[in-house]
Amino acid sequence: MSEKQTPDAATILTITAVDNLEKSGRFYDAVFGWERRIDVPVYIEYRLQSGQGFGLYARSNFGHNTGRTPISAPTGEATTATELYFHLSDPHPYIERLKENGARELSPFGKRDWGDDAGYFTDPDGNVIVIARSPV
Repeated sequence: MSEKQTPDAATILTITAVDNLEKSGRFYDAVFGWERRIDVPVYIEYRLQSGQGFGLYARSNFGHNTGRTPISAPTGEATTATELYFHLSDPHPYIERLKENGARELSPFGKRDWGDDAGYFTDPDGNVIVIARSPV
């Protein structure tokens, strides 16, 4: 019987589909101010301080590599099934910038059962953005 091995994979890039790449890019630029490491007509990729990346892919081209078209963005009060969870040392300026840039607040910033202080919002495409501060 062989010993179970742990894969050496690491998450280095998260990509989400967006309806309007220019609008979404302006939103993430204004809220987070990350460096754009790729900026082409159908895709924007940001470099996060951790070395990981976050990408926005135009929904119309998102399925280029897979041959599959992603489902449409939600309408009304619905959200996508995507949650982007960001730990920040000082979350309050980001919460203010989210609100200033049209993010819908889903759940106010506060203590969560798992120990984080976190607030829930949506981006222009209905993706859930969580702004959290881990307990010290």
